[in-house]
Amino acid sequence: MFLPKQQQKALAEDKVSDKKSAVKNDNAIDKKTTNKKSLPSTDQDTITFAQLTDTFTKIEATTKRLEITDYLTQFYKQVILTKPEELLMTLYLTINRLCPDYEGLELGIGESILIKAVVESTGRTTAKVKEELKKVGDLGTVAQSARKNQPTMFKSKDLNVPTVFKNLKEIATASGSQSQTKKIGIIMKMLTSCNSNTNEVKFLIRLLEGKLRIGLAEKTVVVSLANAIVLSNNEDATKEDLERGVEIVKQVYSELPSYDLIIPALLDGGVDNLQERCHLTPGIPLKPMLAKPTKAVTEVLDRFEGRSFTCEYKYDGERAQIHYHDGKVKVFSRNSEDMSMKYPDLVEQLPRAIKPGVKNFVIDSEAVAFDKQTKKILPFQELTRRKRKDVKVEDITVKVHIFAFDLLYFNDKPLLHEDLTRRREMLSDNFETVEDEFAMAKSMEAQSTEEIQAFLEESVKDSCEGLMVKMNQGESAWYTPSKRSMNWLKLKKDYLSGVGDSLDLVVIGGYYGKGKRTNVYGAYLLACYDQDSESYQSICKIGTGFSEEMLDSHYKLLNPLEITAPKSYYKLGSAKPDVYFEPQAVWEVLTADLSLSPVYTAAAGEISERGISLRFPRFIRVRDDKAADDATSSEQVSQNIYI
Repeated sequence: MFLPKQQQKALAEDKVSDKKSAVKNDNAIDKKTTNKKSLPSTDQDTITFAQLTDTFTKIEATTKRLEITDYLTQFYKQVILTKPEELLMTLYLTINRLCPDYEGLELGIGESILIKAVVESTGRTTAKVKEELKKVGDLGTVAQSARKNQPTMFKSKDLNVPTVFKNLKEIATASGSQSQTKKIGIIMKMLTSCNSNTNEVKFLIRLLEGKLRIGLAEKTVVVSLANAIVLSNNEDATKEDLERGVEIVKQVYSELPSYDLIIPALLDGGVDNLQERCHLTPGIPLKPMLAKPTKAVTEVLDRFEGRSFTCEYKYDGERAQIHYHDGKVKVFSRNSEDMSMKYPDLVEQLPRAIKPGVKNFVIDSEAVAFDKQTKKILPFQELTRRKRKDVKVEDITVKVHIFAFDLLYFNDKPLLHEDLTRRREMLSDNFETVEDEFAMAKSMEAQSTEEIQAFLEESVKDSCEGLMVKMNQGESAWYTPSKRSMNWLKLKKDYLSGVGDSLDLVVIGGYYGKGKRTNVYGAYLLACYDQDSESYQSICKIGTGFSEEMLDSHYKLLNPLEITAPKSYYKLGSAKPDVYFEPQAVWEVLTADLSLSPVYTAAAGEISERGISLRFPRFIRVRDDKAADDATSSEQVSQNIYI
């Protein structure tokens, strides 16, 4: 149909006017609910990568938590209203993951592969890229700069969220002799499709590296998701409506940390009755409840005075969350890693402890190394000697014993809101001790300082770390996933001996050794983790507590992790190691005390402009069971609260 030019012009003006009016009305709604402008509506068929990276750019430009939350809320709301089926993959890209933690799907791309892809897609030389990386410290920024200065012969098809997500999954699942070539090819194809006038290249590289570094914590993502769902269902939602939605989604996610299940449920029915539709389920690990340390028996009595509480052994092993469903056993670590392949002996022996009538369950427990000849618990280091992959039961030399201390789900019913006394009764009634394999954590009811002290000394003689002290009854005795609660206290032998406390820290740098240490690293730079800024903050240099054998072992593990320059998210202060490492190795370190430091950056600005450092740090052990993001946080350091 052809129209006269005047009519065409009038029609075009009407469309512009309608669009302006629609945007104005949408903005008015948003101002009423969140006081921020909404993203303009779109008629496109998919969410573009540019829309996502534009949101990343806005978030990166501010440190204000409310602004960050609002930018993300508006973006998620836009996705919900235009392409709800793309919300799940959009959220995964926002948190830089491809699936739930327990599925263990990772990109596994080293810096060398990314540099090669940048070189081949931009025409820069490897030497030039490495030189700029050393100056800037962020490969994403280097790649963005190279792409802007690169002449293009034609405009590639714009990237969109489904394409990026699909490509990242292809990279993560690529295997075989040609997998590296395939990965580079996929990366190059995406890089050439990026718009050089936006920040697409920068954030694509960061997604591939595994760190966005825009100061976006996952708890903010959960808040923004809840807000977006509530607002998309009710434009006139009140502050109370939003707060209620956030609390519901937070609670559900703590019990069922799977966006694969939560997001479809939210899109289908909103936040109403979400807790009935999504709750703790065998096969999906929840984040474990954590304890706060206490430095004296008297502090325990001060906290629990007049209340019923239980003292139980704190075993020196690896946290094991055991799920049983449809006759199958799954074992998960404290950071939701599936350890079933690492512990095939545990999977094989556990059914022997199950009494008749048990259909399914989730148990919280500790897996410890155990000597069946002497009937004694072995140090945690013995567990680290076990292989992590391709483990065969017949080849296992270090046996494992399970000490169960909590029952979280039983026969189709979540038990998180039952009190501890009831959960322990059900655990005892439905599981039986199997010699050398399975037992309940040793415990006692104590009311006096003398009783607690005697039980603590007994636990140490039995090769344990100390005691856990837990509330027995009422809401304070509920199991609260992922929270560090005063309702669980740690009483460790180290606290009482005056040695100090331990922290789990990330190795981010190394210093060349001298003398006998010439061929290895002689000392290391350690860091805590700041969740809000997604940064690693230097906290100490450590060079004591190492035997020659340890130094050789650390060198073999850390040398492959060496990188060209410090990451842009390393907050070093004036610490200057000789080499830098990828943030992967986590060490438990003992410290005599904490002090303010002009050198290090840990928790800087929280209690002082200066950072916090460790006095007389000493290496204790490698924490294979912890990821770098699970290291002691800067908040814990500032509050003198440690893992």
